[in-house]
Amino acid sequence: MLSAGSAGDGSVFPTGDLITHVAESMVDGALDLGCLAGADGCPPTPARVDAAGAPIVAGVGDDGVRAGVACVFCAIVAGEADAHVVWSDDVAVGFLDARPLFHGHTLVVPRRHLVTLADLAEDEVGAFFERVRRIAAAMPDALGAQGTFVANNNVVSQSVAHLHVHVVPRTRGDGLRGFFWPRTKYQTGEAEATAARLRVAFAPFSVD
Repeated sequence: MLSAGSAGDGSVFPTGDLITHVAESMVDGALDLGCLAGADGCPPTPARVDAAGAPIVAGVGDDGVRAGVACVFCAIVAGEADAHVVWSDDVAVGFLDARPLFHGHTLVVPRRHLVTLADLAEDEVGAFFERVRRIAAAMPDALGAQGTFVANNNVVSQSVAHLHVHVVPRTRGDGLRGFFWPRTKYQTGEAEATAARLRVAFAPFSVD
């Protein structure tokens, strides 16, 4: 779960605020990433404060860290939030979407906090999308799928304000049509088992 306390940049969340926010963002026992991103109709995300308790003005610093906003994907990258991680290196982290289109639906995010694809530096594009490519290449055999769907939303329909690419296993007749994305849930133990299969499949594709 997300940790109340140090945010990794010297700032902290007020004691208990983030834990309360996570609890309020649970939907049927699952973490609602859209709520954690401050989606409409969800409880507000608590702001970070400095050591003296003064609020930190939201913004992105020179190091790419978003001040003043609890970014759940940054927390997953930092190991401060639970996720079924299937890929991790110095460029990107891949983890299972908590509300997948199909089992194995993976989100690939850059370690550095960026909001949209346009924020990805030109010299970072190749390395990041090489990770996306390798994950998409290994996924079908790992899950018995026929192909993959790869997508990225920027601002509109972007539920979490941290750049992420969806890699979704696809099979003919799976029911996914156009932009109708019916979400599913993992039953107990299913996410762990799916993540384990993907980790094994992705290991030979690691980037040297």
